[in-house]
Amino acid sequence: MRIIVAATPGVAVPTLNWLLNSEHVLAAVITQPDRPAGRGRQVKGSVVSQWAHENSVECFKPQDLAETALLVRDCDVLLTIGYGVLLPTEILNLPRHGCLNLHFSLLPRWRGAAPVQRAIEAGDSLSGVTVFQLDEGMDTGPIFSTKRFALDTDITSDELLIELAELGVEAVMDSLQAITDGKRPTTQSGEGATKASKITKQECEIDWNLSAQVISQKVRAFTSNPGAWTRFRGDTLKIDSVSLEDSSLKPGTLHIVDKKLIVGTGSNALAIGFLTPSGKSRMEALSWINGARITDGEYFG
Repeated sequence: MRIIVAATPGVAVPTLNWLLNSEHVLAAVITQPDRPAGRGRQVKGSVVSQWAHENSVECFKPQDLAETALLVRDCDVLLTIGYGVLLPTEILNLPRHGCLNLHFSLLPRWRGAAPVQRAIEAGDSLSGVTVFQLDEGMDTGPIFSTKRFALDTDITSDELLIELAELGVEAVMDSLQAITDGKRPTTQSGEGATKASKITKQECEIDWNLSAQVISQKVRAFTSNPGAWTRFRGDTLKIDSVSLEDSSLKPGTLHIVDKKLIVGTGSNALAIGFLTPSGKSRMEALSWINGARITDGEYFG
């Protein structure tokens, strides 16, 4: 089949690599226009556009939906992976076999923009990927393939995205084979549906009155973008990794034990592993303790 992939983030790369070497024809990729990025705000292409350049695959960056429609009208399948644009019905109906989406959850759980982060934040023990046919709804279309993935209790969203990106190749492979074989997708149930709303920086501020387990889930969910953060001496500080401690402290209070930075929560304390001070690079908590000259009794928040 002649396939076009509409994608922006790096999680699309494993599927792109497979398609490039498969029996299918990867006709082109579509990605978001170049945008300012990084501290210097230099205009930069997406990870997918860089991949296309390195692999000599034609890459388009449409400025509007009319341009997108012209690009996809002659393909067999349009596959979207974190593209970041809602496509209207008139575009969904253009490819011969419609439009597929590789989604990083077990639908109908976690429909929306941040399924991986919301799964970890909620303490889910199981995640996975779903390939479904796009319709007018938000991740509501009929399902071609699902693949499950059990979550370790310490997994971060960055780590889970890497795992699911690889797992997604199998789901895409099965889905394209199903289309080739003339099989129809299964209607998606709405029972148990949850919404994975976009993450805001405000909600990533850590409330140290919450339990250690809930804070740990939020830190792992929001790492590394936008990152769980707290306030210290008037500045913001990203908390990149934590581990549970048996001791307890007043919420937000800092204590140094055996060269470890311990902070109190609404339950037992947490040890801070890595953090990122404002305007600086990620570092071990011990290095930060020495540089900032932390003393017992100071506090976060």
